[in-house]
Amino acid sequence: MFDIFSGGLLGSIFGGVFRLAPEVLKLLDKKNERQHELNMFARQCDLEQIRGQMKLAEIGAQREAVVDVGVIDAFNAAIEQQATMVKAAGGWVASLSASVRPMVTYWILFIWSFAHVWFAYNAWLGGAPPNEVFSLMMSPDFAALLAGTINFWFLDRTLAKRGL
Repeated sequence: MFDIFSGGLLGSIFGGVFRLAPEVLKLLDKKNERQHELNMFARQCDLEQIRGQMKLAEIGAQREAVVDVGVIDAFNAAIEQQATMVKAAGGWVASLSASVRPMVTYWILFIWSFAHVWFAYNAWLGGAPPNEVFSLMMSPDFAALLAGTINFWFLDRTLAKRGL
């Protein structure tokens, strides 16, 4: 009985298995290699998509910067044109024109401040705590108004002295 296995049959079986083993390993290796290539291609596609989005964002930022520069140039040109017209008009017209912006600023701040004082007084009469009244009075709109006014009257002059 062992003669059958010890002879050519057992050797043929083992020989066949050992000859097929490298082919099976190559097949599995090719499958893994294809999967790896597919994964790498997907990652490259993702990378190219991200690069495209970054490029679009860069183009958008450049466009916004160009628009902002154009707006600032137009604003400066309008101010220069107005100053030239006022100088050409004469003395009292220049004085009247120069007083318009401060008077409008004072008027807006007076109205807004009066409304806030009236609100605070009524809240105080109603028994509201002072910290609540103050936090309600310092609304984002009021803070923006104050910041805009301060920027216009102080920061604008500082930048103008520097030539900006």
